[in-house]
Amino acid sequence: MEKIKVGITHGDPNGVGYEVILKTFEDPVMLELCIPIVYGSPKVASYHRKGMELQTNFTTINAATEAHEDVLNVLPCTADEVKIDFGMATEEGGKASLDALERAVKDWKAGLIDVLVTAPINKHAIQSEKFHFPGHTEFIQARVGHDDQQALMILMNDRMRVALATTHLPIQDVAKHITEESLVQKLRILNASLQRDFGIGAPRIAVLALNPHAGDDGLLGSEEQNVILPAMKKGEEEGMTLYGPFAADGFFGTRAYEHYDAVLAMYHDQGLAPFKLLAMDNGVNFTAGLDMVRTSPDHGTAYDIAGKGVADENSFRQAVYTAIDIYRCRVAWDEAHQDPLQKLYIDKRDRAERG
Repeated sequence: MEKIKVGITHGDPNGVGYEVILKTFEDPVMLELCIPIVYGSPKVASYHRKGMELQTNFTTINAATEAHEDVLNVLPCTADEVKIDFGMATEEGGKASLDALERAVKDWKAGLIDVLVTAPINKHAIQSEKFHFPGHTEFIQARVGHDDQQALMILMNDRMRVALATTHLPIQDVAKHITEESLVQKLRILNASLQRDFGIGAPRIAVLALNPHAGDDGLLGSEEQNVILPAMKKGEEEGMTLYGPFAADGFFGTRAYEHYDAVLAMYHDQGLAPFKLLAMDNGVNFTAGLDMVRTSPDHGTAYDIAGKGVADENSFRQAVYTAIDIYRCRVAWDEAHQDPLQKLYIDKRDRAERG
């Protein structure tokens, strides 16, 4: 089986990005699964490796086409003399983050890498004329999405998948962004992703309520009756298998998530606070709904421990595993669902041409 080329952006060089990348690829088994290409700086990688006494070997390449098997490849795409200030959000660090991200996306568009795994960025430091997004998800959607595509953030591990109806919004803006149309669209993306990306034929999706106690029949809010339930009805008419809306506290408190293939939460902390409590060491952020397979660890830059050599790389390792698994699942799904009549026609034509 041909190895998958995994593009990896180094994230904020003042955080734990290089540490978790280097620790992940200390294990030679990882190199049997993929060809990793780190978009960043060999000098910065060496600085991190030496400072934390890591043993990971890597080689410098000038283009993704030069990537070697059985070794971690580092592709320079930012200034060599990036100043490292562990635990600090700096303009220089933000630029280095963006340089890596832009080059990796460009290479993915050119077909030079198969999937993208992103190390954490600082959302404030990376802001510039070229980056005016609240996070990776929105940036990637703008760069690689089509008019008919919309990104959906899914946080997942081996026990649950939590998707978000809204992502990086102030709480005061959440309710007005939850509309019947937007919820139906999110449910479509989630249902399709569960089928194509995870190979689940008939996904069971739980939908959370927006208000406490699911609105208490309108006493604590009307969104459940006026928006969420009508959206679920439309989804069911399209063939989806949906349950809810559930009050979030009881849903997670009783471990009800174990009975469903995915959960659609209404806003960021409603879904991610319980998810990270239950899955912080092995959680993965997956951007569904786009042609690109992109994953990341479910933690941030971890400035408080940056440079100390104590960061846990398991979430990053799981992000690499997940990107590879989803890529392979998509290939298998697409092959299984291609038009058999079209294939038969092509085969017959080929035989006729060969005489």
